[in-house]
Amino acid sequence: MRDKVVVVTGGFGVLGQAIAEAALAAGAFVALPGREAKSRIAEQERLLVLGGVDLTDFAAVKQAFETVATRFGKIDGLANVAGGFRWQTLGDGGLDGWTEQFRMNLLTAATATKAALPYLRTSQGAIVNVASAPAKKAGAGMGAYAASKSGVLRLTESLAEEEKNAGVRVNAVLPTIIDTPRNRADMPKADFTRWVKPEEIAKAILFLLSSDAKAITGAELLISGRT
Repeated sequence: MRDKVVVVTGGFGVLGQAIAEAALAAGAFVALPGREAKSRIAEQERLLVLGGVDLTDFAAVKQAFETVATRFGKIDGLANVAGGFRWQTLGDGGLDGWTEQFRMNLLTAATATKAALPYLRTSQGAIVNVASAPAKKAGAGMGAYAASKSGVLRLTESLAEEEKNAGVRVNAVLPTIIDTPRNRADMPKADFTRWVKPEEIAKAILFLLSSDAKAITGAELLISGRT
């Protein structure tokens, strides 16, 4: 990853920060576009923080990617991490939750990908989408979330076919429960040692973004820890 330029959407969150730190440690340049106006993450020579970017607004995202390319000269990789989770049953919850999950988990990935493609075609770069294990089998109250993450998988499959002749690789990772402060607070009686660490997911994503994975596209990698 030495001197590669990687954009991480949702980079202000726990997983996004883990990916950014791992990429920087590997010698990459990193850009973090995010919805929040400000971030506690401090910019540095190889790290560009772009706050106030609505990742569902193509014009705003396109401008952010132009800023990245101007700063670092190119874009080699995109990690679509931005997203969110809401537990609700269809019978008792509002339909607005379905729209929300679609926008947070799928539309953000599609928008960022569309903005990144011109640069990635030039660099013959790679995309890694963060889906989720429930995209394969949803539990109760996870219909909207799982449907949106299943959409991320279909996006991955379709885009891998669309871009393979251009040399752009597209893969997805499917974590189970990630060991984050929020998940620990929501499930205090769980055995946290069985969960997947953000740093472990980051390593898998960096591998798929790297030239070591140049023969891999259209893959869906389950990252389950011991769950």
